[in-house]
Formats: sequence, structure tokens, C-alpha cells
Amino acid sequence: MSRIEKLPPEQWPAWLRERFAADEASALELGTMRMFAHCPEIAAGIIALGAGIKADRSLSERLIELVRLRVAFHNQCRSCMAIRYRDAVDAGVTEDLVCSLENPPATGELSDAEKAALDYADKFANNHLSIDDRDFANLRRYFTEPQLVELGAWVAFCVGFGRLGAVWDMVEELPDAYRDKSAGPVTPWSGQPTVVR
Repeated sequence: MSRIEKLPPEQWPAWLRERFAADEASALELGTMRMFAHCPEIAAGIIALGAGIKADRSLSERLIELVRLRVAFHNQCRSCMAIRYRDAVDAGVTEDLVCSLENPPATGELSDAEKAALDYADKFANNHLSIDDRDFANLRRYFTEPQLVELGAWVAFCVGFGRLGAVWDMVEELPDAYRDKSAGPVTPWSGQPTVVR
């Protein structure tokens, strides 16, 4: 049971329902927004932040999804791990590719740029103070300065809100493989995910 009560969209202000496109969303797509809806202005700010990070983004949907899933693993955000975004699936994120996230440096499924971004995300999620000039020199081999800003903002978004999602423990609507906490840590590659818009 989620630790924060989920407000159904019919209890949200109409402007928030419209801004989030809540009337067309599944329960998984509504996600933690049902908790944020207790504070509509915060919810609106989070929607704006997410939209701002996505606007004019030059990083690929594939890279964005791989980073999101790797950070979700570190956060143990089960709701994050249980979903795949349609744009990323359409961009070639398959479950075989997701399985390569188990050990990114050892796989041939990922490009060097993806491995560099995932290494950065791993460090950001686990020991952010370990990130140094060498990491940025490696990232600059593959990414422009604006892309580094995009990547940093995306990783920060995923780390922060993924941890909040894990703390709020919203698992009741997830596929079984992501619900059972007695089995220990789960992975994005351990169950049957749901594709969402």
C-alpha cells in the first residue's frame, strides 16, 4: 500500500487534469502524480520541470530510457523499473537491451557514448562526489556542453524523483515481479514491464 494516499484524477483541479492529460492516462501513467496532486502547485511545477527537461532535447530516447532504468535500479524504484516508455520502445529499447544494463561495461549492446552516460549515472546515483574531471573529459568525447546539461538534469530528475517514488512505496498496481519486496532487490530486467505513453 502506498505510503501517501493517491488522489484519483476526478479529485484534481480541472487545470491539473488537463495539463497532465490525466483523463487519457492509465493507473501506471498517473503514477506518483496522484500523490503530488495533494499539492497542485507542486504537481504543476513537476510537470513543468519534466517538460523543460524534455523540450528541445538532443539526447536520444534510447539513451534517456537506458539512463532512467539504470538509475531506477540503484534507487530500487519499482514503479520506475516496471514501465517502458513508448517513445523509447519505438527508438529500439528492447528487453534484450534492458538486460544489458545488468553489466553495462561488459556488453556489446551499448555504444561507448551510452556506456559513458551510464557510468556517470551510476556514480551520480551512488557516490556523486566520485565524479571528477576525468569523467567529464570522457563524457565530452561523446556529448556537447548542452547535452551534458541535458544529461545532468535528467539524471538528477531520475535520482531525486525515483528515490521519492521508492520511499512512497507505490507498488500495488505493478506487475507481480515488481511488487514482492520479500524477494530482495529487483531489477528492470527481472519482470514483464508495461509499455506506457
